[in-house]
Amino acid sequence: MAKGGGGGSFATFLILCPTSFFLGILFSSFPYDYPLLWTSSAPPPAFYADLETHLKFLHASPAIIPRLLHIMIFLGLFGFVVKLHKPSESNVLFDGASLVLYMIAVIVYITNIVKGLRIVTEGTYGEEIVGGEAALGVGVGEEVVVGRVESLRVLAASNTILALVLVGVLVLQAGQWYAERREADEVEKMMREEAEGLKAAGSGGKNAKRSPSIKKKQ
Repeated sequence: MAKGGGGGSFATFLILCPTSFFLGILFSSFPYDYPLLWTSSAPPPAFYADLETHLKFLHASPAIIPRLLHIMIFLGLFGFVVKLHKPSESNVLFDGASLVLYMIAVIVYITNIVKGLRIVTEGTYGEEIVGGEAALGVGVGEEVVVGRVESLRVLAASNTILALVLVGVLVLQAGQWYAERREADEVEKMMREEAEGLKAAGSGGKNAKRSPSIKKKQ
C-alpha cells in the first residue's frame, strides 16, 4: 500500500511549487524564443539587439533575484529527499524518474543558461556551448564554436529543453497521485467487501442457531 499522510503531501507541494514557478519564468521567455526556433521567417533586424538587451538585463539583476531562484531549486530538491526517504515502490518509480528529470533541468540551467547569459553580457561570442545541439543541427556531444545568432538559438533551445523536462516532472507527479488514489480506492473496496462478508457470515451463523429451537417448539 502506498504511503500517504501530510508528510507526503507537503513534500509533493515542495516539488510542484518550484517546478511551476520555473515553467512560469520559461513561459515569459517564449516570445523571445519563438522567432528563433518555431518560425521559418527571419526575425526583424532589431530583434537580436532587443533580445540581447533583455538577456543582459536578466544577468545584471540584483543578487536577491538569483538567490531566490536558487532557493526555489533547493526547495524542489528537498521535496524529493523527503519523498524518497524510506521510499515505497510508488516513490521509487515516480519520484525517482521525476528526480532524474529535475536534475537534468538543473544541469541544463548551470551549463547552458548561466554560461549563455554570461557570454551575451560579455559579448564573447564564438566560444563553445554544450547542449542544445539539436537546434544547431549537430550531433550530441560534438564540439561546436557558435556565433551570435547560434548562441542565442542555443539559449532558446535550452529553455525548450527545460520546459519539456519540467512538464515531465509535473506529469510524473500527477501519475503518482492517480496511481496512489486508485490503489487507495481498491484497498478501501476490498476492506468494505471483507467487512460485508464477515457481517453476512455472522448473520448466517445466528440464523443457524435459531432454527433447531424453533423446530423443538413446533
